[in-house]
Amino acid sequence: MKLTGYLRVSTESQMDGFGLNVQEKAVRSWCRANGHKLVALHTDAGISGAKDAADRPGLSAALYDIEKRTAEGLVVPRLDRLARAVTVQEATLALVWRYGGSMFAVDGGEVLRDDPDDPMRTAMREMAGVFAGLERRMIVKRMRDGRKAKAEAGRHAVGQYAYGLHGEGKGRERDAAPNPAEQAARDEIVRRRKAKESYREIAAALDAAGLKPRRADRWSAMAVRSVARRAGLS
Repeated sequence: MKLTGYLRVSTESQMDGFGLNVQEKAVRSWCRANGHKLVALHTDAGISGAKDAADRPGLSAALYDIEKRTAEGLVVPRLDRLARAVTVQEATLALVWRYGGSMFAVDGGEVLRDDPDDPMRTAMREMAGVFAGLERRMIVKRMRDGRKAKAEAGRHAVGQYAYGLHGEGKGRERDAAPNPAEQAARDEIVRRRKAKESYREIAAALDAAGLKPRRADRWSAMAVRSVARRAGLS
């Protein structure tokens, strides 16, 4: 049978673990072992499995292969690569079957069409989708809890860093670190503000010294005031 393949990763950790290269190897090996011909392989990287096919270019292309009959079925490494939301999973399966295609998962073989005489088949598949969705939500919660714990420990987890700092490291080890290019300007602001210079005077001095703000060509009084307040100065 001629099959089109679909691979997906949504996070950086998946890139290093069950990444696209691992998924591709699994799909190609399975096709060879089961006598199928892989005619195309489509990917979505950094895209959530909770999104509909219309919002995933790779999945849309795979479904189009089946619709235009260049492929007779769709194969994925695991069913949760197709979707982590059961509603999206079931809608995608319905499209594959509507186009006359077959659905396969490397870890489970063919995903059989719904059978009114075997309601348990549908229930078990939907239950697997429910647990995939639960796993996704648990991952999100762990990430949120991790960021909260980091913040409570006085560390910076994600987001915008204050002027004078930037992020260093990856994953759980990422934290705020001095940005040498901005530290000189921050120190100058602190020194001049302690000397009772106005925000406008400090802005002019920074521009004259060639010390740049983060996202502008010149310093404004408001930008100087923001840095000063973060440093505990009024």
